[in-house]
Amino acid sequence: MNTLRVQSNLPPELESLMRDTIGCCIAVHRELGPGMNEGVYSRAVCIELEARGIPFEAEKPVSIRYRGQLVCQQRIDLLVDGRLVLEIKSVEQIHPVHVAQVVSYLRIIGARVGLVVNFNVPVLKQGLRRVVL
Repeated sequence: MNTLRVQSNLPPELESLMRDTIGCCIAVHRELGPGMNEGVYSRAVCIELEARGIPFEAEKPVSIRYRGQLVCQQRIDLLVDGRLVLEIKSVEQIHPVHVAQVVSYLRIIGARVGLVVNFNVPVLKQGLRRVVL
């Protein structure tokens, strides 16, 4: 099988953080497999990130504002090292709305990259989507 690699404009340390985070997700998926709910995977990824010494914030609250007024609070599943939005899913497939959700979070917090990770797949590679602004 031939794997296509796209040249990245991201700094090497951010690419490294993404690889390490994906590695944590792969470890969780290998152990638990598909079929669990998102909360299970989210907590397991937190345990894996912690074990590897990767800083993160779970259920990171962000304020949604419109015309300068607070509309509501949303929560990012995981914010890894303050720079990488990680949106955990356990769905049949990743839909454009899942990607749009990550794009919105990236814009709100001023970050450049995110991952949508769908654990409900036979091989996790099939459930990964990079989002780069």
